[in-house]
Amino acid sequence: MRRSSDLSGLAEMEDAPAKDRSAVARRLLGEIRSYRSVLAAALGFILLGAVAQALGPFLVGRAIDRNISHGDGRGLLVTLACLFTTYLVGTYAQRRQTQRIGWVGQRVLSTLRLRLFEQLQALPLSYLDRRPLGDLMSRLLGDVDLLNQFFGQGLTQILGSLLGLVGVMVAMLALDLPLALACFSIIPVMVLTTAFFSRRARRAYRKTRETVGDVTAGLQEELGGVRQAQAFNRTELNIQRFRRKNAANRDANVSAVGITAAFSPLIDVLSTLSTALVIGYGGYRILEGELSVGLLAAFLIYTQQFFRPLQMVSSIYTLMQAALAGAERVYAILDEAREPADAPDARVLEHAEGRLSFERVSFAYDPAHPVLHDVSFEVAPGQTVALVGRTGAGKTTVTQLLPRFYDVTGGAVRLDGHDVRSLTRASLRRQMATVLQEPVLFSGTIADNIAYGLPDVSRERIEAAARVVHAHDFIAALPKGYDTELGGGATGLSQGQRQLVSFARAVLVDPRVLILDEATANIDTRTEALIQRALTSLLAGRTSVVVAHRLSTIRDADLILVLEAGRVVEQGTHTELMARQGVYADLYGQQFIDRDRAG
Repeated sequence: MRRSSDLSGLAEMEDAPAKDRSAVARRLLGEIRSYRSVLAAALGFILLGAVAQALGPFLVGRAIDRNISHGDGRGLLVTLACLFTTYLVGTYAQRRQTQRIGWVGQRVLSTLRLRLFEQLQALPLSYLDRRPLGDLMSRLLGDVDLLNQFFGQGLTQILGSLLGLVGVMVAMLALDLPLALACFSIIPVMVLTTAFFSRRARRAYRKTRETVGDVTAGLQEELGGVRQAQAFNRTELNIQRFRRKNAANRDANVSAVGITAAFSPLIDVLSTLSTALVIGYGGYRILEGELSVGLLAAFLIYTQQFFRPLQMVSSIYTLMQAALAGAERVYAILDEAREPADAPDARVLEHAEGRLSFERVSFAYDPAHPVLHDVSFEVAPGQTVALVGRTGAGKTTVTQLLPRFYDVTGGAVRLDGHDVRSLTRASLRRQMATVLQEPVLFSGTIADNIAYGLPDVSRERIEAAARVVHAHDFIAALPKGYDTELGGGATGLSQGQRQLVSFARAVLVDPRVLILDEATANIDTRTEALIQRALTSLLAGRTSVVVAHRLSTIRDADLILVLEAGRVVEQGTHTELMARQGVYADLYGQQFIDRDRAG
C-alpha cells in the first residue's frame, strides 16, 4: 500500500478540477433543482417577507408625516395596526421559508452523503490505497457536516437577505431617487471589499480543510498504533509529530478567522458611512424644504435594512467559505473515475471448475516501477498453489489480480480458459473467497459476520460453516453464542478467534477458488492446529492459492512458486524444491534456524 506523507500536496492535486469558486457554488445550487416545487413555495414566502420588510419603513414615514404631524390619532392607530400586521406577516413568512429550505437542505445532504458512500464503494482499490483513511473520513463526515450547517443556516439567511435587499432597494428608489442614490454610492466600495476578502478567505479555508484532514489521518494512524508506539518508545516522538500537524491546523484556522474577522467590521464602517450620508443629505433637503421628516425617518430605517442583509452575510461569511472549501473536497471524490465498467460483451460465469493460469503476466501499480515480470503458471481444478518469497516479492499482488482488484498491464490471467477481463466482475468474484492475514470483522453479531457474503442464509448453514473450521465450540461458549455483538474491530475476540470467524465466512460462500493471503501468519500454535485440520476439508475440491508465511504449512501443496523481485525463480513440489537446494531450500532452512533460536 502506498501512502503520501504530504496530504496538503495531495489535496491540492485532487481539488484542482473544482477550485473555481463560482463553479462549486453553481454545482451546490444544482443539487437542489429536483426540489423545485418546495423551493417555489419557499420563494413565495421569501417574496412575502421581502414585501413586508419594504412596507414597514413606508408605514413609519406615513405615521410621522400624515398622522403625528397633523394630530390624526385615529389615523395613527390605523397605521400602527397595519404596521403590526405587516411585521406579523413578515415573521410568519420567515418561519415558513426557513422550514422549507431546511427540509430541502437535509434531503440534499442525505443524498450527497449516500452518493459519497456509493462512490467510495465503487472506486478502484488504487485510489483507496493512496489515501489515508482518516482523510477520507474527514471528507465524509467533517466536510459534509459543514455543508449541513450551510444548508441548514446559511442558505436560508442568504436567500431571504438577498430578496429582502432587492425589495428595500426598489422601495428606496420609488420613494426618493436622489436619496437612494446617495445611499447606494457605497455599493462599489462594498463590492470591491467583498471580492478582496472572498479570494483570500477561500484560500484560507481550503487550507483549514486540508490540515484538518491531515490531523484526522494522523489520529487514525497513531491511535491504531498505540501498542507499537509504546513498545518502541515512540510516544514522545509521535506526540511531537502530532503537535506539528495540530499546530498547522491551528495556524490555518487563525489565519482564516483573521481574514473574516476584518470583513464584518468593514461592512459596519460602510453601513455607518452610508447612514451619515443619508442623514447629512436628507437633513440638508429638509432644511431646504425638499424633504419631509417622515420620509427621512423611513430612509434611515431602509438604510439599516439595506445593510442588515450585508451584515448578516458577513456574519455567516466564515460558514459559507468553509462550506465551499468542504464542497471542493467532497466533489473531488465524486469526480474520481470509478472502477472501469465491465466490457459490453462481458460474460457471466455461472459456475467455475477452478482452472487457473497466468500467461506471461506483468503488472505495475506505478508504470515506472513494475511489480511482476513475465509470471506464468497453471493450476488444475482442486489443486493448491503456494506462493513463497521474501517481503516485496509480489506474492500478494498475484492474489489481487485473480479477482480483478487490479488488471494486468501485460499478459493474461485466466479462469477456466476465460481471460478474467472478459468476465463480469460480480460473477468472477462469486467464484472466489479471500482470507487475509489481518481478519476484518464488522459491527454486528458473529452470525452476521459469518454470513457477510450471504446475508439471507439460514442459521443452520452458518453453524455448519463454523463447525468446518472448528469455530463452533468457542462461539457457543460465548454468553450469547452466535448472537454475540462485536464492536469495532471485534476487540472482544482473540486474534485466532477472529481469524476462525473469517475462515467460516469463506467456507459459507462455497468458493471454487480460495485465496489465503498469509491467513495463518498471526495464529497461535493451538489455533493453527485447528485450522490445519479444517484446511483439509476446506480445500477439498477447491482450487487454492496460498501465500505462505510459515513454509511448514504448505509442504503438501501441489505446486510451490518461489518469487523474487516479481519473477518466478523456482517452481515445483516441496520435495522437488528441497532436492534442488536452491532459494526455497534456503528459505525453508532459515525458518527452522530462526525457530530454534527463538525457542
